[in-house]
Amino acid sequence: MKNDVTTLLHRAEQVLARVEALLPPAVADPDWKKVTAARWRKRSGRGYLQPVAHPQAVALSDLVAIDEQKKAIDQNTRQFVAGVPANNVLLTGARGTGKSSLVKAMLRKYAAKGLRLIEVEKMDLIDLPDIAERIETRPERFIVFCDDLTFDAGEAGYKALKVMLDGSIAGTAGNVLIYPTSNRRHMLPEYFAENLETKHIGAEVHPGESVEEKISLSERFGVWISFYPFGQDDYLVAVNAWLAHFAVARPASPRDHESVTREALQFAIQRGSRSGRVAYQFARDWAGRHAGKK
Repeated sequence: MKNDVTTLLHRAEQVLARVEALLPPAVADPDWKKVTAARWRKRSGRGYLQPVAHPQAVALSDLVAIDEQKKAIDQNTRQFVAGVPANNVLLTGARGTGKSSLVKAMLRKYAAKGLRLIEVEKMDLIDLPDIAERIETRPERFIVFCDDLTFDAGEAGYKALKVMLDGSIAGTAGNVLIYPTSNRRHMLPEYFAENLETKHIGAEVHPGESVEEKISLSERFGVWISFYPFGQDDYLVAVNAWLAHFAVARPASPRDHESVTREALQFAIQRGSRSGRVAYQFARDWAGRHAGKK
């Protein structure tokens, strides 16, 4: 009987060895002394960090009409890079107002001081513990960035993020913070029927369990930064800033200035939105159409 078990284990080891030989080799982690940003990727079920050769360079000065938001995230990131306590940051609000660009601007500003950025897709949030384990002994400071994050009830990534933020038996890594962006305040869909669960006890209002569950994720972020739709003046300020970024000469006359303004407003009407993103797209289009013209 003992010999049979030994033989079976030996054959199992041989099979496992053959399977492992068919798997692609493990990908080495980036050289963080040379790389400032990476993406978490999967290959044949194995996760690895893929270096980003040319991270999008966004300067804080390029982002207008969000001064308070810039101040809040810059203060928190500066604390983090300095090695003093800092919070995870949730950036929520209107689309195209600079949420993800603001995170990228932090990388440009603090990369020389050791800040690094790791982008993770929503479907891969379940790998957050593995990512943190790979970098926990590094001297650099890492921001895990997840753009346009929304969940449906019961998704695995939702629970993984909650545990990573504040809920695991293991303490969070001191060199990792999470900066997601979302168009939803609590990253989950909100339904009118959930308001019917609210109870009134005396003069107090107590939200129902569904609302409490949604709030339980967003409240794990120590810093909330909210973004709002641009007014017309803010939009035009953003247009002028991006035109300067693309080295477009200032209008030579009030008539030329009025022409640019009119086209910028028409562009926004066609897109159905006034935002920093639309301002950038207009400026890029204008600069391209007028390239080489006097």
